[in-house]
Amino acid sequence: MNPRIATALVLVAALAAGAMALAASGEREDAAPAASEGFEGARIPAGVRAPDFALENQDGDTIRMRDLRGRPVVVTFLYTDCDDTCPPQAHQVVGALDELGHDVPALAIAVDPANDTPDSARRFLAENRLVGRIDFVLGSREELGPLWDAYAVRPQSVKEEHQARTVLVDPRGFQRVGFPLDKTTPERLAHDLRLLEMG
Repeated sequence: MNPRIATALVLVAALAAGAMALAASGEREDAAPAASEGFEGARIPAGVRAPDFALENQDGDTIRMRDLRGRPVVVTFLYTDCDDTCPPQAHQVVGALDELGHDVPALAIAVDPANDTPDSARRFLAENRLVGRIDFVLGSREELGPLWDAYAVRPQSVKEEHQARTVLVDPRGFQRVGFPLDKTTPERLAHDLRLLEMG
């Protein structure tokens, strides 16, 4: 056989094998997202780590995200003087825990550090019957800023209302699902928490 023809046949065979492998690989990649299509909330792109931190809660206890690994974590963003969006947002979270049938860690990241103090956080939690169900994560603007950035949340300001958003972090410490307030219900949150608990 002509060496040039033989080389061409080998090249064609290699390209065909490569195309088949690529097609098979594409099918596997399509299958992976399909397995997670069951989430009610908006899926966050893969590999987005929940930022680690060591900040105090309303009682002066240190909260570390890395200490919460092994369980899903609910992360929401509140401020203690809020009387419109924040109480309903917090109650959606607690309603989800009730729907789930057991508690998982639930964190409220402060978005108004100048006014979110241990006293005001304890008052907010008590007035809304949330004591023991949600931890307020407090700190300075410099300490909380990296958390707001990592979760793509706008904090409270004189000109703009903060973003009312809830994020579910999986047991490995990755952000997995996000809910804006208008898409949040206890049932939807609980549904997605169950999926995260199942792995």
